[in-house]
Amino acid sequence: MSRRLRALRLAALAIAGALAACTSPDPVLYTLAPAPGAVQAGGPRVVLLQQIAIAHFLERSQIVRSSENYRLDVMSNDWWGEPLGAMLSRVLIEELGQRLPQTTVIADNGAVSARPDATIELNIQRLDEDAAGNLILQAQAAVRFTGQSQPALRSFRFTVLPTAPGVPGEVAAISAAVGRLADGIAPMLTTSPGRGLNSAPQPSRR
Repeated sequence: MSRRLRALRLAALAIAGALAACTSPDPVLYTLAPAPGAVQAGGPRVVLLQQIAIAHFLERSQIVRSSENYRLDVMSNDWWGEPLGAMLSRVLIEELGQRLPQTTVIADNGAVSARPDATIELNIQRLDEDAAGNLILQAQAAVRFTGQSQPALRSFRFTVLPTAPGVPGEVAAISAAVGRLADGIAPMLTTSPGRGLNSAPQPSRR
């Protein structure tokens, strides 16, 4: 083997080794777990959960650790296993169905469709940790019964202290907070139209 060919081969091996060293490891993927809640009687026969509107800073594969102090702390190698909006919709549908066994909850972008008796609209404004390490879920929900001109409106803010450090603790706290959100939305669906549904939004703290 010529000296030049040997040098080229060694250079190629060096470049390959450098590229391998710079390659990031595969991301760790996370998903939310549905949280059980108290079963409630009543509720519409069919409820449609519209596509959830999520604050744009949360719309990324990487998990947002915090948005405190005017900066985003994003976990570069800890990702959601599916788009956050789709995952929240899937989990909330399961949780609301468990809390309201007489109600079938469907997604507006799913394969199953039916004429709904009520519709849920949901804004997720915050879903990350504050400076003290508490998980904050802040949201707005509207429930509109078919034939009702104005929806029932409510604002929510939940604070959950993670029980474990790091991203696994944050994801578990998010799961608990989403369960509390389902606890808050379920009574909005069991209140008959025309009985106080149009009151001003009230914050919810737990």
